[in-house]
Amino acid sequence: MTEASRPAGPNGTAHARPAPGTPCWVSLMVHSTAATQEFYGELFGWEFRPGPEQLGPYVRALLDGREVAGIGQLPPDRELPVAWTPYFASDDADATAETVRHCGGTVGVGPLDAGAAGRLAVAVDPSGAVFGIWQSAAHFGTELTGAPGTPAWNELLTYDSTGVTKFYRNVFGYEEEPAEAAEAAPAEQVDRVVLRRHGRPVAVVHGMGRALPRDRGAHWLTYFEVPDTDEASRRVTALGGRVVEPAHDGPHGRTTTATDPEGALFAMLQRTR
Repeated sequence: MTEASRPAGPNGTAHARPAPGTPCWVSLMVHSTAATQEFYGELFGWEFRPGPEQLGPYVRALLDGREVAGIGQLPPDRELPVAWTPYFASDDADATAETVRHCGGTVGVGPLDAGAAGRLAVAVDPSGAVFGIWQSAAHFGTELTGAPGTPAWNELLTYDSTGVTKFYRNVFGYEEEPAEAAEAAPAEQVDRVVLRRHGRPVAVVHGMGRALPRDRGAHWLTYFEVPDTDEASRRVTALGGRVVEPAHDGPHGRTTTATDPEGALFAMLQRTR
């Protein structure tokens, strides 16, 4: 996380059409949407309403009537990973998908229309991490940030940042720079690169080397904002999830990593005010 990723106000910030290359949506594909809705509804206070079903049953999560995330159901005949996937905005999903292929990535789904909401594709970068591409029409993506229960940040956990950072730079036009010294402890052992779009930080690539979990491989990790990380960790356990990394203090707040009852990994952040 970086200082520029802070919300604009204590009650959250509403958003209009996202700029190309910025994270604009997070979506989770699961086996049981009903149980998953119950878990995240209790944890983050989400309510739900139906969304486009081009990829099967799908609901959008809302806070105060504004959309913050999506949950879809995996096809019963396919063994696919249960994971949160960040989507990055594009003015032309087809052109971005073609660039992904040209730069060494793979397009696994789409591009396809999501009803009147827009056009999407799901891709895999050269390190194996899954991400989405979103061309908005009626649905602009996450409508609220900076409030408890909203996406706060996305971090790519991979073996080495060098090659995959070049991939995202070529696909989305990111600028890059090493993460702040405050985030490196010790700096010489931490491979972290901030991805920026027009000077604004949008994500971090974290090269973990041999510390990258083999059972997950390279993957994107989405952080959700919470008012109290320790209390949120207790609620995760009570609701049937699991705390993977206990709550700890960092340069931008108190964080923890957890999985939901189906095993989807996510992080929670209590910001330093």
